[in-house]
Amino acid sequence: MAECVMTHLVHQAGLDEHFEIASAAVSTEEIGNGIYPPARRTLSAHGIPLLPHAARQIRPTDYDYYDYIFCADRSNLRWLERIVGEDTDGKISLMMPWAGEDRDISDPWYTGDFESAYEDILVSCQAILNAVNGY
Repeated sequence: MAECVMTHLVHQAGLDEHFEIASAAVSTEEIGNGIYPPARRTLSAHGIPLLPHAARQIRPTDYDYYDYIFCADRSNLRWLERIVGEDTDGKISLMMPWAGEDRDISDPWYTGDFESAYEDILVSCQAILNAVNGY
């Protein structure tokens, strides 16, 4: 969901040429799968365009390639650091602290509440965009 939301926000701001946005998992469980149907329905309900998507696992080389790597929760953060190594450049962070909240994105996998996850993702993506774009 975050890739779609951030891509939409960047497009609305007219900044497409300044950003490359991608999504990657820390596990191999969903490799090759598209957007999960409840997430797809939530994004569509909010008018967020769906992107072509096939899940992939993050690679150590992604750390060097991307300027920022954001995690939805602390569990993913721990797994990410095991895959890419130590965050020596300060590129890795949780999403919600950018919006002023020291917590994880609401996890819809356990609650089924994709709306709360969407709201967390939206507010954090807006804050991230504002911060990295100098607003």
